[in-house]
Amino acid sequence: MNNVEVSMGLIAGAGDSRSYCMEAIELARGGEFDAAKDCLAKAGEAMVETHDVQTQLIRDEVAGTGGPVSLLMVHAQDHLNLALIMRDIAEEFVAVYEKLKNLEGKECSS
Repeated sequence: MNNVEVSMGLIAGAGDSRSYCMEAIELARGGEFDAAKDCLAKAGEAMVETHDVQTQLIRDEVAGTGGPVSLLMVHAQDHLNLALIMRDIAEEFVAVYEKLKNLEGKECSS
């Protein structure tokens, strides 16, 4: 794979993960917590291969066999980091929405 293909693969994998995270937040907002957690799991799965590619790029660079760093690769790394942060935030949103729903249920039954 050349640098452009690797970069585009990173962007695509990160984009898939980010999309699952946004879907998880929306599902949680609607009270569909099991479906939201399924989306979070899918987001994690989408990141496994992408993260493995990034790890290999780092190993190659440390070994002195890495290719040139292009603006496209920097852009791909930005997407990857955003997706990782988004997954953490989405997990928190799902937990907060679930807790809020549980608290609302307790208030209604009082």
